[in-house]
Amino acid sequence: MEKNIGSLQEQALKRKERLKALRDKQLHGREQEDGEPEHKKASLEEETPEKRHKELKLRNYTPEDDELKERQVPKAKPAAVEDKVEDQLKAANPEPIIEEVDLANLAPRKPDWDLKRDVAKKLEKLSRRTQRAIAELIRDRLRGSEEELAGVVGAVQAEQEDSD
Repeated sequence: MEKNIGSLQEQALKRKERLKALRDKQLHGREQEDGEPEHKKASLEEETPEKRHKELKLRNYTPEDDELKERQVPKAKPAAVEDKVEDQLKAANPEPIIEEVDLANLAPRKPDWDLKRDVAKKLEKLSRRTQRAIAELIRDRLRGSEEELAGVVGAVQAEQEDSD
């Protein structure tokens, strides 16, 4: 038990030494960066209240005290930007290049134009098949009508032979 306590104390002392070394390193590092010792920096930061008030600028606050009224910053007047805005507007409006407008390009598309576009290829295939089917039906009718014509012609010939 005593060994554990002794080792914990040793570790605590080592930790304190390391922290002290880091603090010293940081303090000396600041001196080297700025070229001024730390105690001089502290004295510069701790200024008298009068010096702080001299730096005080009152922009949005209207003080009642006469001393503070002297520190009030006059209200800023907005700069005239009308000329700049006009120049920018002129630069933004290019001269029209197109004299005439094609109304066909400006007309809105029908709500189903995309559906028609997507179905167009399928409709082409179907129209070919439809034309083939129609042609085949016409041929069948013609074949049927030829048989009927042959029958009619045969009947007419038979009648003519009978009548002779």
